Amino acid sequence: MALVKLQTEYFRNLDGVPVSFSPSMNLLFGENGSGKSSFLEAIGYLGLGRSFRVSRHQAVCAHNQNRLTVFGGLNHGLTDQEERPSERSNNIIHRLGISRDIAAKETRLKVDGEVVRSLSLLARHFPVSVIDPGVFDIVAGGPGKRRQFLDWSVFHVEPSFSSAWQQCQRVTSQRNQMLRNGRLDDALIRVWDNQYVALANQVTEARREAFTQFKNAFDALLVEVETPWTDGLKLDFFPGWDISQSLAEVLIQHREQEQRMGHTLYGPNRADVRMRFQGRPVSETFSRGQQKTLVILMKIAQGMVLNALGKQVTFLLDDINAELDGEHRAMLAEKLRELRCQVFLTSIEQPQPQALWRHTMPDFKMFHVEHGGLTEV
Repeated sequence: MALVKLQTEYFRNLDGVPVSFSPSMNLLFGENGSGKSSFLEAIGYLGLGRSFRVSRHQAVCAHNQNRLTVFGGLNHGLTDQEERPSERSNNIIHRLGISRDIAAKETRLKVDGEVVRSLSLLARHFPVSVIDPGVFDIVAGGPGKRRQFLDWSVFHVEPSFSSAWQQCQRVTSQRNQMLRNGRLDDALIRVWDNQYVALANQVTEARREAFTQFKNAFDALLVEVETPWTDGLKLDFFPGWDISQSLAEVLIQHREQEQRMGHTLYGPNRADVRMRFQGRPVSETFSRGQQKTLVILMKIAQGMVLNALGKQVTFLLDDINAELDGEHRAMLAEKLRELRCQVFLTSIEQPQPQALWRHTMPDFKMFHVEHGGLTEV
């Protein structure tokens, strides 16, 4: 599905005027501070339930306001056979809404006018993938960044994952409290261990399956693009413990260590996607430019997996001109066109569509952003 209508209220500096977008490509340009990233941020709220730029809702609320609202209308997007939107795809089939009361610290969610309790219901309708300067930490950053990357795929591939992961986190929190309390009750810790192991195995199996699908798509993508520097690159899923033993055995063997540290050291909360080149971490061997290209290819591979499942991903590309050269921008734009993804791309200078799509020009809309408002060019 694709976002074709957007309206905001008290969201950063956006003027709140309803906007109509293309279910294919949308190019936004304007000076720094004009509101380009704020539009992407508002779009991201509908698929992520939060900002991809800051951690606090209050930071995106307009000055002197105590609430914010984002509404979106979705249509069918591009079908398997279409490069351009059809008449059928112009009909809005789902309406999403999210509002946040800053003072009361309450979030209200709606799908098709009905109040819902879970952000996952919005996210399933509207898969959003962000490519901005911060996303390149997937390679250079810690395991948490890579878990987040993988879990985005797992969430959209395996419907039961979200619930299992939430339960696993709650049990982990309870187990951590016991580990911090000093003397352990052996019978009680075994009860928590049993619950933790059962949920951990469920989460890990879902992650392993999603990683396999991602890896197959990634390997196929490397065959299509010219990246000789990736020869010798290996991506592996690490579940969070040594798989030569069961997690239950690992927990028993390391009970004293976990008690000294006061928290759980083994399990899905320590999972990682390990990336190595000729046996060494990619972060130590690849140049900054190669790392950026690698992340872009990983993001495209995620889109390939969801595309195979009949889901259209909406990509938010924020200021990638500052991160990628012209060749890599064109490669990214062409691959997203081939996947029939919806794209929102921001830049300071007016984009040149002919430089992005050199062979087949997709349907697109272009907007100039100024003072939090959009003007279609």
